[in-house]
Amino acid sequence: MFNKNIYLYLDDVRIPKDDRWEVVTNYDEFVAHINLNGLENYECISLDHDLGEEAMQEYYRNVATNGFIEYNNIGEKTGLDCAKFLVAEAISKKIPLPQTYCHSANPVGARNIMNCINGYLNNQGLEESCTMVRIEHSYREITEDDLNRRLAIKNGDLK
Repeated sequence: MFNKNIYLYLDDVRIPKDDRWEVVTNYDEFVAHINLNGLENYECISLDHDLGEEAMQEYYRNVATNGFIEYNNIGEKTGLDCAKFLVAEAISKKIPLPQTYCHSANPVGARNIMNCINGYLNNQGLEESCTMVRIEHSYREITEDDLNRRLAIKNGDLK
């Protein structure tokens, strides 16, 4: 049965202000949410790329300075892994993808997500509709230790 009314937002630090979005924070939660509800029941999905500290470290180590991502440096799954999961689900179930967007602040990661989704859509003869969006949001409450660790990552003090 097609319900087509679920809005899913993947992000480990942001929370959308519009309460129609259901929020998941990592790859495992993302996959579980889709497996529980069925991909055919999603109206819209918005993906962040960096879903943890290793991805953030890679952003400051390579993306911000060299313009590329070395995925071997990232132990946790990223939004790109979620995009690949979506494509695999659409192929295996022979159903269309829901409208998929990217809201990542990481420009290279966002481009990789959009290329994954749009490449699949193009191959299916469909319009390349995955684009960057800005969804009004707030941030999860983080502890002072979390904040200090993130600042250390940004400053290159945490390896």
